[in-house]
Amino acid sequence: MKKISLLLLFPAMLIAQEKTTAPRQQGKYDTNKFSQMYDLLATPNMFRTASGAPGPAYYQQQADYKIDVELDDKNSKLTGAETITYSNNSPDTLEYLWIQLDQNQARANGQTVLAEGEKINQVLPLEGFSTKYLKKDLERGFNIEQVKDAKGNPMSYTINETMMRINLASPLKPGEKISFSIKWWYNINNYRKEGGRSGYEFFEKDGNKLYVIAQFYPRMAVYNDVEGWQNMQFWGSGEFALPFGNFDVNITVPADHVIDATGELTNRSEVFTAEQVKRYEQAQKSFDKPVVIVTQAEAEAAEKGFSEKKKTWKFSAKNVRDFGIASSRKFIYDAMAVKIGNRTVMAESVYPKEANPLWGETSTLVVAHTLKSYSSHTFDYPYPKAVSVSAEDQGMEYPMICWNFGRPDENGVTSKEVKNGMIGVIIHEVGHTFFPMIVNSDERQWTWMDEGLNSFLEYLAEQEWDPTFPSRRGPAKNIVPYMSGDQKFLEPIMSNSETIHQFGNNAYGKPATGLNILREVVMGKDLFDYAFKTYANRWKFKHPTPEDFFRTMEDASAVDLDWFWRGWFYSTDFVDIGIKDVKQYYVSDTPTADIKDVKVRKGRFGFEKGPFVYLVAGDNPEVNASKKKELKVEDFKPLADYVDQTFTAEEKASIKSPKYFYEVEFNKPGGMIMPILVEITYEDGTKDNYQYPAQIWRKSNDTAKKVYATTKAIKSIQIDPKLLTADIDVTNNSWPKVEQKSKFD
Repeated sequence: MKKISLLLLFPAMLIAQEKTTAPRQQGKYDTNKFSQMYDLLATPNMFRTASGAPGPAYYQQQADYKIDVELDDKNSKLTGAETITYSNNSPDTLEYLWIQLDQNQARANGQTVLAEGEKINQVLPLEGFSTKYLKKDLERGFNIEQVKDAKGNPMSYTINETMMRINLASPLKPGEKISFSIKWWYNINNYRKEGGRSGYEFFEKDGNKLYVIAQFYPRMAVYNDVEGWQNMQFWGSGEFALPFGNFDVNITVPADHVIDATGELTNRSEVFTAEQVKRYEQAQKSFDKPVVIVTQAEAEAAEKGFSEKKKTWKFSAKNVRDFGIASSRKFIYDAMAVKIGNRTVMAESVYPKEANPLWGETSTLVVAHTLKSYSSHTFDYPYPKAVSVSAEDQGMEYPMICWNFGRPDENGVTSKEVKNGMIGVIIHEVGHTFFPMIVNSDERQWTWMDEGLNSFLEYLAEQEWDPTFPSRRGPAKNIVPYMSGDQKFLEPIMSNSETIHQFGNNAYGKPATGLNILREVVMGKDLFDYAFKTYANRWKFKHPTPEDFFRTMEDASAVDLDWFWRGWFYSTDFVDIGIKDVKQYYVSDTPTADIKDVKVRKGRFGFEKGPFVYLVAGDNPEVNASKKKELKVEDFKPLADYVDQTFTAEEKASIKSPKYFYEVEFNKPGGMIMPILVEITYEDGTKDNYQYPAQIWRKSNDTAKKVYATTKAIKSIQIDPKLLTADIDVTNNSWPKVEQKSKFD
C-alpha cells in the first residue's frame, strides 16, 4: 500500500479556562433551539400569508366619527355627542357591535380596583392618606345618556365594565353600513393626583388648568380575522386596539383657550387673530427653526382672563384610528415646516410658560428630527402634522399629537437629565404615530408590538440626534440586569400586557434590545433595514400580528430567525457564552510514541489521501474507531519536505506560514442561542475579530470549537468585547481569565 504523508501537530500545552460560576437556572419553555416555529405560529391562510404579508382575502372594518364636545373648564367636565358610521367589510354577519368605554376603568367600584392587590404603606403623604381613606370616592367614568339609531329610535345596549355591546335590531351583513349616535358626559380627572393617561394639570399660582384629553368618546372596538371582536377589558396596562376611520370633531372651549388636536384645523381664521394666522403662514415656510404663533406674552395675558365666552375649534382627520385634544389658556404655540419626501409636514408644540425656555428651544426641533428619522427607517410620514404637548408627568400618544413630560425648575434651569428625558420621551411619543397609530397592532394583547418596536426606532433616532445620547433602551448591555434576574418575575415577551411583572423591561426594553441585536449582530444593518421597512410598508394602515412581523423579517432577508424568535420572544432564556478551554499546538517533524493513538478518518469512498493535518487533543476518546485507520510513524514526513515537493518557487512566496495553532472551545451556560463574537489580541498588540453565526450551536447546545492558525502568538481572547449580545456573565468571556473588580473596588 502506498504510504500516506502526514503532518502531525503535537499539543504544546493544555490551557484550560475554568468555569467560574455555578450553573444558572434556565428560562421557561426550553425546547429544541433550532426547530422551526410551526408549533407556535398561527397557520397561514387567505387573510395572512406564510410570507407575512396581507393575503388576498384580508379585510378591515372602518369607523367614521362626527363628534361635538364641550369643555366645562370651571367644573372640569366634558360633554359630548357623536355619530358613528360603521362599515362591515368582513365576510361575517354581525349580530352586535362592541364599543370601548375606557373612562370606566377609573370608576371607584370598577373591577380594576378590585383586581389589584393592596398593602399598608406605613408612611403616606397627608393628602394621599386623605384621598385614599377619608374622602368620598370621586365620580368617574362615562355617563351614557342615550344611544339612538339613524332614525332617532333608542337602541338596546349592555355595559360590561369598560365595554358596551350594542344589540342590533337586525344583523349587519357583509358590505353593509350602520349609523348610530351616542350622547355622554364625564368628569375629567386631575391626572397628577389620580393618575391616568389623560386629564388635567392644575396650576395653583394662577388657577388655570392644562387639559390633555383622550379616550374621551365611546370608541369602536376592532373586529378582525384573528380574534373576532377584540373586546378584552381595559385593565390599565394593555392599551388600545382601534379601527381606522375619518373624524370631524367640533370642540367648544372657553374663548381664551388655545387648542391643538388630531387632524387639520379647518377654521383657523375664526379662532386665531389675524396676526397669529400670519405667523402660522410664516411657519409653513420655515424649515430651519420654529416660528412662535401664540407668544408667551399673549399666553400670559390669557391666563388672567377666564373668559365667559365660548369658541368652537373644528378639526378634520382622515384615515386615523383615534383622536386626542390639548386645550388651555396657558398655551404658547410654535411650529415649523418639515420636508418629508415630496410633502411638507408641520412640526408643532404647545406648552405653558413654565416649560420655557426648554420647550421653545427644543421641542419642535425634536419633533421634526423624529419625523425625518422614522420616515427614513419605515415610510414617509403621511399625516399633515405632528404635535408635542407639554404635560408634566405624562408620556402618551395619539394620531398626530402626544403629551410629554420635562420642564425646567422655577428659575428656568434645566438639568441634563431632565433635558435628555424630555428629548427621549418626545421622540418616543411622536414615534408612536408610526407604531401603532399607522402600523396598527393590537396593543390590548401585545404591548411589545407598539412599545418594543417603537423603543427600537427611538434608540436609532436618539443616536442620530446625538451619538453620545444616553439611550436607556436599545444597547444590549442595558438589558443584562433584567435578563439575569429572578426567573419568578420574568415572562416571555409574548405574554399578554396585563400579566407582566416588569412592564418597562419586558415590553419596551427587551424587544428593543432584541431588534438592535438582530440589526447589529445577527442580520447586519442592510438586511435588517430592508426587512423592517418591508414590514412597515406591508402593514401601514392595517392590523398586523406578531406572526406577520416574524414572517416578514425572514421573508425579506433570507435569514432563518426562528431560533431567535423562539429564544428571545417566547422564552426567558438568557445569553451566557464563555471560553471553556484553550489548547495550543505546534508542528513536529518527529512523531512520538503517542502516534499509536492517532488515526485518520475514513472518507466517503475509502481513506482520505494525504498529505493533511490531523489535530490531536491529548486524551480525547476516539469515536467510531471502526471508521478510522491507525497510523504508523513511517506515515509521517516533515512539513518542509512536503512544501519543497509540492509548491513552485512562486507559490512558496505567497503561501501562509502559521507557527501557532490554537483550539478554542466555547461553551454556553445560558439557554439563549447567539452568534459568537471573538476578539483575538496578539503579543504585538494587533487584533483580529471573528463572528460565528448562531448556527455554530445547531448540533450542540453546549459547546463549539474553532481553530486559529496564526503567525503570531496569541496574548488574549475575548468574547463579545463591545457587549453587543446581552451576555449576562462576562467573567467567563476572557482567556486568560480577567479578574473582575468588585463594586467595592
